[in-house]
Amino acid sequence: MTLEIEPVAQRSLSSQIAGQIRQAIIDGSLKADDRLPTEAELALRYQVSRPTIREALKRLAAQNLIRSRRGPTGGTFINRPSTTDLSDALTSATTLLVGMDAFSMEDIFQTRLMLENNCLQLAAGLIGETQLKQLQQELVLQQDNELTAEQFCASDVRFHRLIAEASGNPLLSFIMFSVIEALQPISNMVTFRFRERSVIIDQHQRMLQALQQKNADTACAVLAEQITYLADKSNQAQQWKAEKAAQNP
Repeated sequence: MTLEIEPVAQRSLSSQIAGQIRQAIIDGSLKADDRLPTEAELALRYQVSRPTIREALKRLAAQNLIRSRRGPTGGTFINRPSTTDLSDALTSATTLLVGMDAFSMEDIFQTRLMLENNCLQLAAGLIGETQLKQLQQELVLQQDNELTAEQFCASDVRFHRLIAEASGNPLLSFIMFSVIEALQPISNMVTFRFRERSVIIDQHQRMLQALQQKNADTACAVLAEQITYLADKSNQAQQWKAEKAAQNP
């Protein structure tokens, strides 16, 4: 066998510099609000041109890792990414992996059940009147027969995000958001032909009542019921899809 060797493009200098600065942020060498050296100083330190430094800074800015400010006290500063920004990035990565079949539907349902169980356990003792009212508003919306499948799914996502927020644990909420935003719409869209909205609404209503009564065990039991229901409908959807494919080879 003959192996043809093609020229290999080296990683750009700007990418390497951006990577080094990013790593310094990750390991704590650079902290939020630290001021970076000027473009000229960075160019001298890295022994590259200023346009190369400018390109590296653009890469970091695109990742929301740095910000620029003009004026006498201006310069380029290390940014503190918001949890929303990072959650969006994690959601995008998770959605991509789901789309590439890196996770099975069983993985999706199992992960959601484990994480949301923890959210419900905490939320039952911490949820406030405002959050209970927001959950009730989503329930009212879900009973609108004019809602499209996409709109119902969006309300479903908001309902479960509210439960994650009510846990009072920002790290758990952060992780749960990526699961809800990326995985729940996938499972909803797979099962929407087979599930009954009235069943989901009834489960949401009983989950809300359990939270109002601060009954974590009942809330978790209803969640388990909902996950089992959706998993069953997912299996039906997959079977229907396989049968349809067999009929139309």
